[in-house]
Amino acid sequence: MTIEITDQTKPRLWLKVGGLASLAMGLGLGLLTLASAAGIWLGFWDFRRGFSLLGTANQYGQWLAWTCLLLAAATLTAGQLFKVKNAGKFIGLAVAGALLAWVAYLIPESFRPAEGVNYPPIHDISTNRVNPPEFVAIALLRADAPNTLVYGGSNNMTPEKLIEQTNEAYPDLITQRYSESANVIFEKALAAVDDLGWELVAQDASTGRIEATDTTFWFRFKDDIVIKIEQQGSNTFVDARSVSRVGTGDVGANAIRLRKLFALLKN
Repeated sequence: MTIEITDQTKPRLWLKVGGLASLAMGLGLGLLTLASAAGIWLGFWDFRRGFSLLGTANQYGQWLAWTCLLLAAATLTAGQLFKVKNAGKFIGLAVAGALLAWVAYLIPESFRPAEGVNYPPIHDISTNRVNPPEFVAIALLRADAPNTLVYGGSNNMTPEKLIEQTNEAYPDLITQRYSESANVIFEKALAAVDDLGWELVAQDASTGRIEATDTTFWFRFKDDIVIKIEQQGSNTFVDARSVSRVGTGDVGANAIRLRKLFALLKN
């Protein structure tokens, strides 16, 4: 039995190899990126291993993503140039691999601070630096958390250093004043907690205290928030504090969280 070899045999083989190679690299990078978070969700490892896997994906991601893109372009060009029959399926494999690779690469890239933005290595942001709002109900939930709730008491930090770095990085995050009554602001704050997708842990209208927890999507980090609302004369003053349970720095996450809260309270 003989196999007739046509002029399209080699080009078709190249398309097949290119398409499958692109798909394999894209799938591999995608699975590595996904595993960094999936392992945390399923309890297989902690955030440290997750960060390690994501770092590996990021280290090789750009190189693999460009390689997959070049393979996709090459298969498309070869398919048109040699007029290979049914070339579309191989081109589709190559394009799918390139898309997977770029998505897998851009996910860890999204965790990087914007160019030129340097966040201080802090994870405890309070609008009242002198007398930070204290956690009550949530304090029990953080018994095993690496980060303490003592203001300026984590990672070789001091209250003075924390105040200085917060003032420099987030000068806008100070005690907020509203003309509405404390009851109105309290209800607005509860609505904001719900709108932001935080888990409400405790509320006490008589003391103007609200405590909640925000769980980040990718690595399932739990950051805790306490809101203190107080009426003084015709004005209502609001202080808020957001503290990460793990990690030395928060890449601005706690500050962003408080800004979102105050933006909703203004509405």
